[in-house]
Amino acid sequence: MARRELADQLTNEVASLRRYALVLTRKPDEAEDLVQECLARAIAAAHSWQPGSDLRAWLFRIMHNAFIDHVRKQRVRDAAQPALAETAESPVQPHRVELAQVLDALRGLPDHYREPIVLVAIEEMSYSDAARVLDVPLGTFMSRLARGREALRRVVRGEKSPHLRLVS
Repeated sequence: MARRELADQLTNEVASLRRYALVLTRKPDEAEDLVQECLARAIAAAHSWQPGSDLRAWLFRIMHNAFIDHVRKQRVRDAAQPALAETAESPVQPHRVELAQVLDALRGLPDHYREPIVLVAIEEMSYSDAARVLDVPLGTFMSRLARGREALRRVVRGEKSPHLRLVS
């Protein structure tokens, strides 16, 4: 019964998983692969899910772990071959330009600042759920969220933060 209930509820979470995966990977193809990996792991671990518990937090935790595994494997691959530079098209409409600037600034933040912002602002998770997904204490999560928001504000304004090293 738990497995059937899980399967029914998984479909409702796919859109959220896709958004979070895109934020984590920053690449649509890799995001889709990450979603598939997350769903495969969730189905394989269906016996460990407790009906009535927070499915979304459980899935996001699985995705986060799958992403960490992917990053570790990617580091090995990157050491073997040089990274290719990415190109992006410039949006033409002013509001799209501003959105692109904010998203670029968000992508440039280190993961430990970017992930809390995405979980709270985009995925609308509570602080405690998001802290559980990232497997950090609530105080640490709130500190990272505050610092991430401030860093994002500074980057969008064009200011430099003396303590922030942006990811390129």
